[in-house]
Amino acid sequence: MDFSSPPCRSPLSLSRTRNRNRRWRQSRTGTAVAVVAALVISTTAWLSLVFSGTTARCWHRFKNWEGSPHTLTWKPRSQKPNQSGKDDGISSFSTAPSLQLGRNRSLSEAERRKVEAGLTLNHIVFGIAGSSQLWKRRREFIRLWWRNSMRGHVWLEEKVDDKEWDESLPVIMISEDTSRFRYTNPTGHPSGLRIGRIVLETFRLGLSDVRWFVLGDDDTIFNVDNLVNVLSKYDYNEMVYVGGSSESHSANTYFSHNMAYGGGGIAISYPLAEALYSVLDDCLERYHKLYGSDDRLHACISELGVPLSRELGFHQWDIRGSAHGLLSAHPVAPFVSIHHVEAVDPFYPGLSSLDNLKLFTKAMKVDPMSFLQRSICYDRARRLSFSISLGYTIQVFPSIVPPRVLERSEMTYSAWNKIHNRNEFDLDTRDPSKSVCKRPVLFFLEDVERQGDTTLGTYVQARMKDDLKRSFFCFTRSAPLPYVESIQVLGYPLKKNWHLSPRRLCCKLNQTSDELLTISVGQCEKGSCGSFADSVYDSSFLYTVEFKMRLQTFTSWTAFFAFLFLQKCSLVHIFGTYSTCIILAMIEFYGYITFDFPVSDTSKFEGFVYVLHESYLNSMQLMRPS
Repeated sequence: MDFSSPPCRSPLSLSRTRNRNRRWRQSRTGTAVAVVAALVISTTAWLSLVFSGTTARCWHRFKNWEGSPHTLTWKPRSQKPNQSGKDDGISSFSTAPSLQLGRNRSLSEAERRKVEAGLTLNHIVFGIAGSSQLWKRRREFIRLWWRNSMRGHVWLEEKVDDKEWDESLPVIMISEDTSRFRYTNPTGHPSGLRIGRIVLETFRLGLSDVRWFVLGDDDTIFNVDNLVNVLSKYDYNEMVYVGGSSESHSANTYFSHNMAYGGGGIAISYPLAEALYSVLDDCLERYHKLYGSDDRLHACISELGVPLSRELGFHQWDIRGSAHGLLSAHPVAPFVSIHHVEAVDPFYPGLSSLDNLKLFTKAMKVDPMSFLQRSICYDRARRLSFSISLGYTIQVFPSIVPPRVLERSEMTYSAWNKIHNRNEFDLDTRDPSKSVCKRPVLFFLEDVERQGDTTLGTYVQARMKDDLKRSFFCFTRSAPLPYVESIQVLGYPLKKNWHLSPRRLCCKLNQTSDELLTISVGQCEKGSCGSFADSVYDSSFLYTVEFKMRLQTFTSWTAFFAFLFLQKCSLVHIFGTYSTCIILAMIEFYGYITFDFPVSDTSKFEGFVYVLHESYLNSMQLMRPS
């Protein structure tokens, strides 16, 4: 056990130790004070910055700059594998305000003025899918609508003779070899791979100032002016996929109701084309079992999450036979394109296939916006219905036919699979009238020209194969406008923004002579009820007021036949025998029941009752003894 004491320290060493401890305590206190002061100052500064309006604006400006497609080149963000080496399945996305709102606030003034200037044809690049074997014939279709000032290319699978190209056509490009891609569809053709990559090869050319890539076929006719108007509705800075579906229900069911068909035209915005450029080849390899190019392109766009923006003016035209029913009942929307022009009959009677398309495109270029637009008006004195399709035809019906019926497409065609059935089409259709007495008289466009701001079109009555049958079976009443050989249509220009809120056009009849009829067509006046209400309801109201009591007599077909019998017997002195009364009454009775309406429908029946009443009074005058 150690009981020894600790060693003794000198007074000098103790004083040194106390001084060191005092200095250490003083330095620690100073440090604490400095830290607290720094925290207070930094907190105050942070709060002032957070709640400052200027800082908020700067922050939003920075965020907009960060997400701007104009300031940074967009590239797909590579997915880094997780620690297990597997993809976590989470894809990157941007929540920048500029992308959410479709507006880039960091644009310079020059760029902003450029955007506000609007879309032009120079901002569109066309990619036309063609075939070397068909190029010599199909190039004539392209020549009808192509302009030298436009940008685009025709993509063929192999080179053609230089003599088969001239400056009035797009530049010919040869597609890359696609034999490295798998194609396992047993019913399709591998050319779908080549055509599906046209958007990729066109984008890779690196053309400047491109907003839209428009794809089509070498047998597609484009109305390029309306194409610009339609695409101007969309924000080209976003991923946009514009086009139309097929008319065939079977085709839409097999492929997709949400797929744009390339024959009718597909419009792809620049950002979407840029995204496809990065993923398309790998995507084509994944969908090696698909049929053609349109479904492959749609599959890859669906992977990007971009839906179809459907426009009614893009027409795939998966039809055969006569396209009269579709052309005469075009939707109330700008006409943009048609396809399969070789698979249908000529539009205008008496013209060859190419001359027919020349007249068609001539009318289209004279007034692009109103081309094929509908107008319906009525002649209340003669109880006639006029259905006008500008640049194509005028149909004159021998009775009052409401717009709801005329807006339906008369099924004069069959589907691409040669099925002739209303259920085969994804659009409103109606069967042709079985009675020749109810069918319209047709006037087809002969020529059209521009006169200042207006257009003047001449439509000539067509000689149809049913004319002899009509004259034989419908002898109780003559065909509509029996003496009119031609109709002139004066078309007034539409407003530039008509396509934003389209409405069916209005028309007015002007009889200039027995052989010539003039019709004025233009936008309906603001507040107007339309041609149907202006023409039909007025006359029906007058007839109802004047002959209300007399119409109550004809509540059945029996009463009406009795009226006809009495009317015919009033002329018995001409024929010399009463036995002809029943025959004449039956003939006229048959003629009236072939009208496309029942007697109980007084809004349609009262018109010819008025005429019969007048003829009855005249016959009574003949029966009076002299």
